[in-house]
Amino acid sequence: MADGSLTARRQEIALLRRLEERILWLAAWTIHNANHIRESRDGLKVGGHQASSASCATIMTALYMKALRPQDRVAVKPHASPIFHAIQHLFGRQSLENLQRFRALGGAQSYPSRTKDVDDVDFSTGSVGLGVAMTAFASLAQDYLAARGSVKPEKMGRMISLLGDAELDEGNIYEALIEACKHDIRNTWWIVDYNRQSLDATTQDRMFTRYGEIFEAAGWAVETLKWSKRQREAFAKPGGEALHDWIETAPNDLFAALSYQGGAAWRERLNADLADSPETLALIAAYKDVDLAELMTELGGHCLETLLEAFEKAGQDDRPRFFIAYTVKGLRLPFQGHKDNHAGLMTPAQIAELRARLGVVEGEEWDALSGLSAAERTALKGLVARAPFAAEVERNHVAPTIQTPTADELLAAVTSGKTDGEQSTQAAFGKVMFEIAARKDEFAGHVVTTSPDVTVSTNLGGFVNRRGVFQRRAHEDVFKRRRIPSAQVWSKGETGQHVELGIAENNLFIALAALGLTGPLFGERLFPVGTLYDPFIARGLDALNYACYQDARFLLVATPSGLTLAPEGGAHQSINAPVIGMAQPGLDTYEPAFADETAVLMAHAFERIQAKDGCSTYLRLSTRAIAQPERTDDAWRQGVVDGAYWLKPPAPGAKLALVYSGALAPEALAAFEALAEDMPEAGLLAVTSADVLHRDWTASGRARWTGEGRGTSTIGTLLAPLDRDAGLVTLTDGAPLALSWLGSVRGQRVRALGLEAFGQSGDLPDLYGKYRLDAEAILDACADLLT
Repeated sequence: MADGSLTARRQEIALLRRLEERILWLAAWTIHNANHIRESRDGLKVGGHQASSASCATIMTALYMKALRPQDRVAVKPHASPIFHAIQHLFGRQSLENLQRFRALGGAQSYPSRTKDVDDVDFSTGSVGLGVAMTAFASLAQDYLAARGSVKPEKMGRMISLLGDAELDEGNIYEALIEACKHDIRNTWWIVDYNRQSLDATTQDRMFTRYGEIFEAAGWAVETLKWSKRQREAFAKPGGEALHDWIETAPNDLFAALSYQGGAAWRERLNADLADSPETLALIAAYKDVDLAELMTELGGHCLETLLEAFEKAGQDDRPRFFIAYTVKGLRLPFQGHKDNHAGLMTPAQIAELRARLGVVEGEEWDALSGLSAAERTALKGLVARAPFAAEVERNHVAPTIQTPTADELLAAVTSGKTDGEQSTQAAFGKVMFEIAARKDEFAGHVVTTSPDVTVSTNLGGFVNRRGVFQRRAHEDVFKRRRIPSAQVWSKGETGQHVELGIAENNLFIALAALGLTGPLFGERLFPVGTLYDPFIARGLDALNYACYQDARFLLVATPSGLTLAPEGGAHQSINAPVIGMAQPGLDTYEPAFADETAVLMAHAFERIQAKDGCSTYLRLSTRAIAQPERTDDAWRQGVVDGAYWLKPPAPGAKLALVYSGALAPEALAAFEALAEDMPEAGLLAVTSADVLHRDWTASGRARWTGEGRGTSTIGTLLAPLDRDAGLVTLTDGAPLALSWLGSVRGQRVRALGLEAFGQSGDLPDLYGKYRLDAEAILDACADLLT
């Protein structure tokens, strides 16, 4: 490097160091203000993770001020949220008022949130490990779009996760790593803030070698950033090799304790352990206590030169990279290295000492550049303005609206104008997807399906036969070439529209999150459809919640479901899935009974994916083929979407109604017919969504005292013809509480039938009888209500 360039580089590094100090200050002060200055009305600790923020301040400064480009996307370590908000404030993307309301209503969020924060959050984080995995699947989504020309080569971004080393204990990271290896992902960086401390303790020694081995085996480039420039220079001096070896072999807990105790403690221990190396003792003696402490604790993750060199080198190709950046938790704060520092907060005296040490003027704490000369302020503002990531470009895109198929178009796939014979809702789903695959319109080209190794058994096989499997490198179907008969003819290549996953439900939901955010992330809306077995929603529930929290949009099809999956036994029979769906924000849960209901709901789900006030949809389907109803009009369609309709309307003042959901429709119909002679006025209510009904009912209740919205609910209107003293018998293939709340709508008595115990193998007559889901059980419940 020429002398002029070298000088300019040194000047830039010096400015970056000054800027990093002020980013650290603003983050620390934001937390301090929330805990010690802002009025506390409830007496609760606000928190904010000053130590975790400090350990990655250098990494984030290097990333945001030099390495990142506008097209790059970042999942920020949850506990580094204050650093992130401070940087965004310097970019002009986060207001001072929001910093002052950190962790208060309407202020900067505790953990970066796509939907709750106003600044430039790419991926929500908070549930540790999920943001890490999200970047892998976002890379896959980007590759999918790039294969279709929707992301140009020069606009391909890096998907970057900054994570704490304790996050590496999360199993979902390794599930994602395996899937990333299968799909040969690229343009992905995972940067570990390796401070070797978790919430409770110091982490196990020597784990970094294991992490490196794991990622190298998966084909990632592993970069270990352990030593700073200052340390490398010291190691090159006489006696430096022994000092290097001492740090290399020092236990994590000892290193952390000495980092907390400071220079005198470092000197005492090093002099004792290295007494047989006169050159090393002389090297140590050449440093004052404060300088010795800085030498020992300024590891690679705190060295701008080391970080920038590594990021610049990595930016020359698209290979996935795993960076292990050694840091000290809480560096430059009074509790650095202390094993209890995770929740530690600086006292007013300690924050005052930090303010004085950094030269911030008292009373100007919210000015990140306070106390600097006019020349320094100008230089630092220029540095921020020149950061590639500061460019004024659109990063939160609004994808063009795509015309989705109408209910009539999808109904044709399952009814052909009329309903005859028996069908299951799962089969109806497969027919609709097969019909979509045959379409030549824009919508069909934007549908992408995915499944965790249950594509065929969830009736997606027909779609995949027509549309193929996405794979960056084409692979022929050997069975087809060798003329071996198979129902599945899956071509694999860049034009495929199905992403085949391994059998890990966490990966499914994070993949749906990534595919469901391509509109705002990349400007191209996809219509993701994911399938899995209904009982295994619970295995990926954290990831499903994560996807919905970010407002990712997709259609989730869970099938088969409930006790109705009779021969498969209790391990595969879902019980609480309907209640999970009801409790999940950002997800409309439906359980249709009939094929035509399924088609109508799929059309509705595709509309909701791109609606401004839309959300994702969960369809709980069944493999049970049942007789289809004869429809005399189209009035039922709106009821299906709204959550319920009268399959058999009651007479005014009726004393009884049967209410069912999903695959148990035949049992409800059989009981209803048995009641017809004695109670011809009774009604039969089909509930397609207890979730939508309940949400609408609670909203209407709020409206009566807030004055916002309408005061009547769908379910209230439906139940109005019944007598006030009427009884309701509810029936669902799941937890009975999904429908038992209906008695609260008008104060009517309820007998709720459903599953409250684990199922077992058997045929439907035996199982429905044993678990009291059959017509006889319904009639018994009716008798109980009427006596």
